[in-house]
Amino acid sequence: MAVLVGKKAPSFKATAVVNGGEIVENFSLDQYLGKKYVIFYFYPADFTFVCPTEIIAFQEKIAEFEKRNVAVVGCSVDSEFAHWKWLTTERKDGGIKGVKYPLVADISKTISENYDVLAGSYDYNEEGQATFTGTPLAYRGLFLIDKQGVVRHQVVNDLPIGRSIEEAIRVVDALQFFEENGEVCPADWHKGDKGLKATQEGIADYLSKK
Repeated sequence: MAVLVGKKAPSFKATAVVNGGEIVENFSLDQYLGKKYVIFYFYPADFTFVCPTEIIAFQEKIAEFEKRNVAVVGCSVDSEFAHWKWLTTERKDGGIKGVKYPLVADISKTISENYDVLAGSYDYNEEGQATFTGTPLAYRGLFLIDKQGVVRHQVVNDLPIGRSIEEAIRVVDALQFFEENGEVCPADWHKGDKGLKATQEGIADYLSKK
């Protein structure tokens, strides 16, 4: 699994569904450069089971992300048409109607490969035929990208394990606290807690008050 933290987030242009049902071409995270932070996350597939709980949970917290100047963008290996159908299907019928943030279509699986979250890999057999080993879906990868397009945090869960949206918000708060105050965030730091200076004196002072 590649570590992208500290590196430029892989760039892409792809079809996406935005505003709950509008299909757009050439969607790119580059539109947020210099303007917004981005939570870019992958989920395995449309019309599944853990995935809608995460997607809807992000929507339910979208105001928290927006007030922190964060754009939320989801991505799976499904087509834009599958995204559109799921986004326009009522929740009582297993849909995710009401989700407004963008869902990117990675039907070629190249975005998942570039972020190294594809749950398998391509190879060639002895006859020279392309084969795929593993599962042709994306792991539950999540990447926090700053306004300069640099990945500052990543976490990747296996397919059955849902993520914590509250933890994603906490990490955004920690990054923004560091950027604004120049102090680092100790274990279990939450917004409103004190940070510490990244010096021997700073950690000594922090630990002495624990």
